[in-house]
Amino acid sequence: MQLDSVRVLDLSRLLPGPYATQLLADAGADVVKVEDTDAGDYARYTPPTTDRDVGALFDSVNRGKRSIALDLKSSAGRTAFYRLVAEADVVFEQFRPGVADRLEIDYETLTAHNDELVYCSLSGYGQTGPDAERAGHDLNYVGVAGLLDMTREDESMAPQIPGYQIGDLGGGLFAAFSIVGGLLSRELGNGGEYIDVAMTDVVASFSQAVAHEALTGGDPRPGETALTGKYPWYDVYETDDDRYVTLAALEPKFWAAFCEAVGREDLADLHGTDDPAELAAVREELEALFANRSRDAWLEALSDETMVGPVCTPAEAVEHPQLEARGLVERPEDAPPRIGFPAAGSSVPESHDESVPDHGEHTDELLAAAGYDEADRDELRENGAIL
Repeated sequence: MQLDSVRVLDLSRLLPGPYATQLLADAGADVVKVEDTDAGDYARYTPPTTDRDVGALFDSVNRGKRSIALDLKSSAGRTAFYRLVAEADVVFEQFRPGVADRLEIDYETLTAHNDELVYCSLSGYGQTGPDAERAGHDLNYVGVAGLLDMTREDESMAPQIPGYQIGDLGGGLFAAFSIVGGLLSRELGNGGEYIDVAMTDVVASFSQAVAHEALTGGDPRPGETALTGKYPWYDVYETDDDRYVTLAALEPKFWAAFCEAVGREDLADLHGTDDPAELAAVREELEALFANRSRDAWLEALSDETMVGPVCTPAEAVEHPQLEARGLVERPEDAPPRIGFPAAGSSVPESHDESVPDHGEHTDELLAAAGYDEADRDELRENGAIL
């Protein structure tokens, strides 16, 4: 998983696209952020900020990238971009549908400069369909895709905003996967290609556990499916210190191990029942049981075979010994701590460039490599085509 020879021109901003290209950068790709000459990626200024007075989100998903500031609305800026495209492998954009066409940086236009290009568009609803041009954010996408409706205890409760941006991050992850797939396809002799990723589609694809019922005339309800709280052996329980633990004993053998560990073998045979009264009785017993000890006392008392785990705060999660052991939490000496690349392997790069680019920091470097001498760059700068 070493993408050292791959260059990605990244036109995205905020979270979804930069997360996708951060994954590619962590795998070794040369990611060039193509920012406008005005504010650039406005995640740079979104609070909270780091001790460098830069948005923490920006720092988190733009490590090891380079930045060039171009005015793509100008002819000179577009010409400079076309030169970069000629030597690139990937162009990745996150504009609303139609914007790339108006800027003359759409796939069809760019293939005239590089017919082996892998071009990926990431958007909320995709490039086609009645909502294609609708503005949106993560919350809108998870609402349309059905996730928000299922994110609550039952229908008497209001839908709860997910703690992480599932649409943004899922869309970014799938875009990165699609780009790598496109690069592999190209290496297999199929040439470049255009990829259209919709964040709403990606979230909808996460519905596999309830999709069959939904597709065959049913309407899965929160709290009434196996994985949303119907069964007491797959649920969240409060402990006596006002914390929570998860119990996920879906398989009979794990439920039996749990019942034995807590001295309630009498509950073991109830696993799999659909009788509402029995389910309510088991849940009541478990609520009372877990309320007798603190979260950490339960975790210490129960073995790995009982399917019980902690509900961690984000601060606890980044200190969790399992994540520490996996090396996911990285604490470089000369850079802020960060969540690293979420995979390990024999060819996954073990070290990464921790630098975060200033707005347009590499404009001269990249344009010089594209054939623009100092006089050319001075003229572009005087005309406002570059920063």
